[in-house]
Amino acid sequence: MEFTLTFLKVFITTIFLVSPILIFLMITITLIGQFVGRIEKWSILDSLYYAFITATTVGYGDFRPLHRRSKIASIIIALVGVLFTGIIVAVGLQSLKVALNEHYDVEQIREEIKTQLGN
Repeated sequence: MEFTLTFLKVFITTIFLVSPILIFLMITITLIGQFVGRIEKWSILDSLYYAFITATTVGYGDFRPLHRRSKIASIIIALVGVLFTGIIVAVGLQSLKVALNEHYDVEQIREEIKTQLGN
């Protein structure tokens, strides 16, 4: 339980520290999504939905751009979304590393694994 609490503490603190970047990326996704929606004549909610489904690379396919400008903007949404997701994954991995190093002797575990594998 202590391991989990350490992980969560580091994760939440780091997300807070990078939140200006994450907020900027979310605003960028939203604005570009509204641009696409205006071109495609979608509602504001449909445009927001499309933007975040595209940014997370889920892409259900229920909405898709038909115009050249909105297709290009959709590519930008996807790239910004990958960056957004990558930052969150990086924060999670770093938080895991900190928690592991705080609660376990990682070098000892590594040596035990090498011994068990016969290296």
